[in-house]
Amino acid sequence: MTDRELIEGCIREERACQEELFRRYAGKLLSICRRYARHEMEAEDLLQDTLIRIFDHLDKFEYKGSFEGWMRRIAVNTALKNCNRIGFRKESIGIDAGQDQVVDPEAVSHLSEEELLHLIRELPEGYRLVFNLYAIEGYSHKEIAEMLDIKEGTSRSQLVKARKMLQDKIQALKTNYYEHKSF
Repeated sequence: MTDRELIEGCIREERACQEELFRRYAGKLLSICRRYARHEMEAEDLLQDTLIRIFDHLDKFEYKGSFEGWMRRIAVNTALKNCNRIGFRKESIGIDAGQDQVVDPEAVSHLSEEELLHLIRELPEGYRLVFNLYAIEGYSHKEIAEMLDIKEGTSRSQLVKARKMLQDKIQALKTNYYEHKSF
């Protein structure tokens, strides 16, 4: 079944098409939601909200570009609406010294996807939002600033701090890994 057939079936509220859309895309959308959520239950709630928005707006998809990309954007926007921007704005925006610390690639190679996702989830909300939008979703600082109603410099600063915090966490894991590694 093509995406067009799937979409048209969902618009007609055909249960088989709705289930197929869920089967095909829920895992990918949940991955996006997990990057923005603080915990698994919140990610699942975001997924549910995302799917509701997708089903409610399928008739607005214009078949320009990727259907999956369109859904990804809805997932990101749903996650952003869920975030507490007050907490984001309260975070400091100065740039820490030592931001250029290099992490041994071997340390990162020992992390599973789930471990890396856990480290990202531990970031303060503003850092996590900017990191996800920039490093994973590929938005520019200008786009992020517009989406979050912040200045571009704030976006850049949040990204630097997020990277530094992740590097510190990975470095700590690396140190722990080598201390417990048996040769």
